[in-house]
Amino acid sequence: MSDEILVERDGGIATVVFNRPKVRNAVSLAMWGEIANVTESLAKDDSVRAVVYRGAGRDAFASGADISEFQENRKDTETALAYNKKTEAAYSSIRLCPKPTVAMVFGYCMGGAMALAMACDLRFAAEGSKFGIPAARLSIIYGLDPVHQLVDLVGPAYAKDILFSYDYLRTVAENAPLSIRGTKTQVQAIFEGVGEAHRRKLFEMGIETFNSHDYAEGTRAFLEKRKPKFTGT
Repeated sequence: MSDEILVERDGGIATVVFNRPKVRNAVSLAMWGEIANVTESLAKDDSVRAVVYRGAGRDAFASGADISEFQENRKDTETALAYNKKTEAAYSSIRLCPKPTVAMVFGYCMGGAMALAMACDLRFAAEGSKFGIPAARLSIIYGLDPVHQLVDLVGPAYAKDILFSYDYLRTVAENAPLSIRGTKTQVQAIFEGVGEAHRRKLFEMGIETFNSHDYAEGTRAFLEKRKPKFTGT
């Protein structure tokens, strides 16, 4: 285990710490794998009665996935599918953990970090904590299972607001059309009852985004600290 994921123990409580405070605890590809492995190990440890997840320091639980890695580790269909497999394993390990799980949130909890927090049984947030899912600023369709949890937690209208992103129609119009379309399809599928046809369609839509001009543009714009110019292609 690297020093980017720490495990602290206090009696029967194990605390998993995302330890990259210089980048607001952004989760690297290696960390996604470690989160799954650590959680599965703690689940099998009879001395552990509960698991807490938190970020190092007080500035962020985690600012989401480390987008600086995307141009290499999430650059096309093959790498995107491999990347998504790692993130989904991390979420599932927490969601399926047989012991009580708690997200202790200070500061920013964004993107993939929100999926980690939502996978926990409970979430405790300090005053001033900030939550968001900026997938539509990168032309990414957020995962179906985390969206399902988001709808369960806040309802469909707030879920769409969070996923469409922030200041409403003006901002929605500036965000990636493929992401917005995917979000609406996901929420509708949840209400209809997610079947194999829904999963297949959403999988195909997700692949479409990773092969799109807008995904490359969203990643470049984030790294260049400018507004993306999405075309819907």
